[in-house]
Amino acid sequence: MPLLFLIPVLFFREPLFAVFKEQNYITLHLIFEIFIIASSFTIAIQAWMVFPHIMSNQRLWLGALFFSISLLEVLHTITYKGMPFFLIESTPYTATWFYMVSRLTQALGLFLIIISTEKQVNSKYRWLAYSFAFIYFLSWTTIIYHPAKLLPELVVEGTGTTVIKNSLQYTAIVLQCLCIVFLIKNFREAKNRNFMMIVASLYLMIGDSMFTSYKSVYDIANFIGHLFQLLGFYFLLRALYYTAVEEPFQLLKQAEQRLRKSEESLHYMAYHDELTKLPNFRYFKEKLAELLKREPQEKTAILIIEIDRFDAMNESLGHSFSDLILQSVAARLQETDFHNGFLGKMRGKEFTLFFKSIKDKEEAATICRKLQKLMAEPFRIQHLQLNITLNMGIALYPEHGKNADELLKHAQVAKFEAQNEFSRYAFYHYDMDEQLMDRLVLEHDLHKALDKGELYLYYQPQVNLREGRIVSLEALIRWKHPERGWVSPGEFIPIAEETGLIVPIGEWVLRTACKQLKHWHNQGFSDLSVAVNLSTRQFFQRNLVDLVEDSLKKANLPPRYLELEITESMTMNVSYATDILAELKRLGVRIAIDDFGTGYSSLYYLKDLPIDCVKIDRSFVRHVRTNKHDAALIAMIISIAKHLELTVIAEGVEQVDQLEFLWKEHCHQVQGYLFSPPASSERLSAEYEELQQQSKIYCDQLKHVQAGNR
Repeated sequence: MPLLFLIPVLFFREPLFAVFKEQNYITLHLIFEIFIIASSFTIAIQAWMVFPHIMSNQRLWLGALFFSISLLEVLHTITYKGMPFFLIESTPYTATWFYMVSRLTQALGLFLIIISTEKQVNSKYRWLAYSFAFIYFLSWTTIIYHPAKLLPELVVEGTGTTVIKNSLQYTAIVLQCLCIVFLIKNFREAKNRNFMMIVASLYLMIGDSMFTSYKSVYDIANFIGHLFQLLGFYFLLRALYYTAVEEPFQLLKQAEQRLRKSEESLHYMAYHDELTKLPNFRYFKEKLAELLKREPQEKTAILIIEIDRFDAMNESLGHSFSDLILQSVAARLQETDFHNGFLGKMRGKEFTLFFKSIKDKEEAATICRKLQKLMAEPFRIQHLQLNITLNMGIALYPEHGKNADELLKHAQVAKFEAQNEFSRYAFYHYDMDEQLMDRLVLEHDLHKALDKGELYLYYQPQVNLREGRIVSLEALIRWKHPERGWVSPGEFIPIAEETGLIVPIGEWVLRTACKQLKHWHNQGFSDLSVAVNLSTRQFFQRNLVDLVEDSLKKANLPPRYLELEITESMTMNVSYATDILAELKRLGVRIAIDDFGTGYSSLYYLKDLPIDCVKIDRSFVRHVRTNKHDAALIAMIISIAKHLELTVIAEGVEQVDQLEFLWKEHCHQVQGYLFSPPASSERLSAEYEELQQQSKIYCDQLKHVQAGNR
């Protein structure tokens, strides 16, 4: 708008001469100067007040600069032609020199300030800088007011500006141009401030050009020069205000917004699980406590949901894969409409679910069955299909607890019991507390069992059906508790796996089995082999190969007589399983897949993994005569193993008709109570010949039956 106003003024300069009448020019000039002086003093005062907070040398010297300019502009105003008498009579000499000094001071000072490196300085420099500015002002005042007129005339009334004034004016323009160049070069460092200072510099340059061409103080060019000078000072004031007040305020608002977002983020992180994005245990517990306090009359159900065999999957597949399992289960749970249910995530492998109101136990049981059905469809995670089972413990309010802590504790206790239930869910009852305490005592005693010599190895024969003889023995651990007597492996093995005791126990089993087999070889049973089960934790031990090699060396047992049994879940991490099995094979030991068909089977892996033997789980053998699907699965496994040149061992053979079926399907080896239950080493040594003879009889009978059928 000012530039548009400038164009007609330049074209109609002569007609507009003294357009405001001579007596009004003094008033207009005074108005301009009051605004310029006010702007200068404002800049100086702002810088003075802001400096103690920012300690910026640039802001300090900018304030000092405009402090001196404001004082020079005051004297320029009161000495302007036509102004009343103040110090001395008004003359063009004094007024023009005060203006010229002010203008050059502003241009040079601004240039020096913007090219200087911004840094923080001590607060005492404020007084020093402003004192210097005041002394600078006094020095020029003394020179200009000197009676002898030490300086030349800058304006000749009626003729116009002199060469000296125009040169000084052009010097100010050049300095202002240099300021613009520097500001453009560093424009990105402070876009808003630099933009306003560039605009201010352009206006001041236009004002300077007007002041080089006017012939009289009543010239319209003089008026326009003051107008653009005022605009220049206004934008300088804007620039300082922006950097000193507006920008810090905006930064403060941004900081507050970031702080608010950080607080919201921290609150979210504090109350939500990072992996599944579900409310975490803290949030869940607070929500539950709030609900019980607000609606104590309602019957409420609390469920703790655990992913079954999650630890085995975690150890065999790694943390990244198990994280994907947790996310997949969480996503499927969230897809379900629980009506008045609230889903949360506990630590590790557990989820929580509570219902604000529930009718009875049957409704809670229905919910559990619905959850199990929800998990029926296999999960497709990366290249694997996984069957996920949930263990669920249920506590009801107010039957099983009066507050959140009691309910969660009792639901946790029920969850432990659910692992042993066919339905995989269990309601809390007070007897479970005793059972849990009993389990804790058993865990405590198990820590000492190995050192006290309470653990024993029993051996179950594996019979070659074609040869009719015992070819191998599977080593099975047993625990004789000093007070409880024999403790079932199904009771203490899960405890050992959870606590990590399975690792030292597994090492003991391996060393003891190798030593015992060597003892039998020395007694004359030189063709026997021994099969030892590896736990998941053992399989993922980094020193497993060294442990096996050391056990063989100490027992002086050739590696070919040792067979290591692993479960299918251990082979899910194909890369690791392939490498570790290859190392074990290089030692010369045999590898068997135990309980084949019950875990995470992938027949595709059988051809790639260095495996010697597949063991068919007893659950298939048990119903082979009554369940055509089990029979078909066994036949398929045997057929595939035959083509892959793998040995097949069927476990859990207890009846003759089961043996006949396996014989017809050309199963290589069998083991089970039909031939012998697991027995101590002493009993096996004593009854070995008898067991061998019995095995031969069974196999001969099968041969006769087959011959008769032909």
